[in-house]
Amino acid sequence: MAQPRSDIAPKGSPWWLRLVDSFWVQLLGPILKGLETFGHMLVLLSQATYWLFRRPFRWREHLAALDFIGVGSLSIIVLVGLFTGAAFSLQVTDTFRTFGMESYIGAMVTLALVRELAPVLTALMVTARAGSAMATELGSMRITEQIDALRTMAVSPVQYLVTPRILASVLMMPLLTMVFTFAGMLGAYFVAVILLEVDHGLFVAETEWMVDAYDIKIGLIKAAIFGLVLSSIGCQQGFFAEGGAKGVGRATTRAVVYSCVTILMLDYFVGDILLIIYESPT
Repeated sequence: MAQPRSDIAPKGSPWWLRLVDSFWVQLLGPILKGLETFGHMLVLLSQATYWLFRRPFRWREHLAALDFIGVGSLSIIVLVGLFTGAAFSLQVTDTFRTFGMESYIGAMVTLALVRELAPVLTALMVTARAGSAMATELGSMRITEQIDALRTMAVSPVQYLVTPRILASVLMMPLLTMVFTFAGMLGAYFVAVILLEVDHGLFVAETEWMVDAYDIKIGLIKAAIFGLVLSSIGCQQGFFAEGGAKGVGRATTRAVVYSCVTILMLDYFVGDILLIIYESPT
């Protein structure tokens, strides 16, 4: 991206005017670059949505993307979910025992997993694994002119490369979040009930009483939004990569950093909006 022109203060101007001019250039440069990146992402997302309903429907590419993002991420999701639930249960049990609130341990851990920990940590894990791969693959295809070759063969690169990845992320993220939640509850149950001897009946009964479909709905909606965000950012960074091998590396790094920061920011705003729209029945 071209940097903002520094021609407000021509040569021979007072030093303080040149200093002010340089300050505005340094200030506006990152802002304009961020707006340009956001615009590219919106354009790419709109094109991907358009091609989703246009023939030919490339089912093989969609199935491959579903397998890579969903099935390929299962092992790391289960592993992280188990230890997240175990660690959180360990801390909650130690704290709640101090106040004689052992009966709420299961409900507390499950609510935290369903509403916050599962969708956020699942999104971060998928970003680290699949989002970075999207940026790397598309960036490599861009610098080796494979994307241009698709156009010469009358194949839309957006339909062939971007649409399957975005759709697969939106569909698989809620499923992976449910797997993370289940694994986290297993880890929490093992630590609280088996190791720390919390009463099994209280753990299960309070969880059934306090956790309902409303809480699960919030987590799944968050997960779908996070899937859309991480895949859009990853595809955008790779699709518009430039500068050879170093450019692909920078695009991959930006894809992971931008996705993680955006997910953590959206977690608050989306959660606040959902709490307003779906008022808790309790």
